[in-house]
Amino acid sequence: MPTWNEYQTIAQGRGALAFELFIVESKANATPEEMQKILPRHLAYQKEMEAAGKLFLAGPVSDDTGTAMSGGGLIIYRAADIGEARTLADNDPMHKEGGRTFSVRAWLVNEGALNFQLRLSEQRSILG
Repeated sequence: MPTWNEYQTIAQGRGALAFELFIVESKANATPEEMQKILPRHLAYQKEMEAAGKLFLAGPVSDDTGTAMSGGGLIIYRAADIGEARTLADNDPMHKEGGRTFSVRAWLVNEGALNFQLRLSEQRSILG
């Protein structure tokens, strides 16, 4: 297998986007009640990261059945490298205060589509 950087160069060479983001898989590490106490600070941090241009996407994930909350979440950061992404995750109150544990991995976005409408006359935007 090539190194991560080699693979990114290979992907770019074949015309793929090869846009690097960082995925944080966040897993429950506390009771739901304890996590609820941390949640306002976690959401404020997410909003701060969004305003700073660091937060790409974030939200809760279900259990394996898709029918119940798992207590975990998925966070995707824009960062210079995995070290910065890890620092961003470390500073999240949900992790810092023990509500969740996490792992960070680099993610190379190559394919996909985003649907977005900007309706100028209505001064509104639509995602999805």
